[in-house]
Amino acid sequence: MKNQRLPILLSVFNLLLMLFIAAKPSQENFDKISVKEFELVDKAGVKRASLKTEADGSVIMRLIDNTGTIRVKLGADENGSGLVLLNNSTEVGLHALAKKEGSKLILADKDGKKREY
Repeated sequence: MKNQRLPILLSVFNLLLMLFIAAKPSQENFDKISVKEFELVDKAGVKRASLKTEADGSVIMRLIDNTGTIRVKLGADENGSGLVLLNNSTEVGLHALAKKEGSKLILADKDGKKREY
């Protein structure tokens, strides 16, 4: 019986240590989160949004509908920024660009006729 005391004491100590670690509240506020890519998923684990830096250095945010189709794209690089809103047929409904050379806004109606401003 004396030979079993040490393993029993170690087991009890390990159990208490695990309970202490599990009971410790997690930190809920973070000052900074650094990731190479951020993905937002729905309850089923399907990607619905992403934010990442592309190989060329541009940063792109994509919002994806429940069918997996990109509906909104927002991007930025050293030349400026752009926003694209796509309709239910994945055709461009609004395309906005802001660059050093000037800004451009392109709107398309339901028939696909585009107006540029």
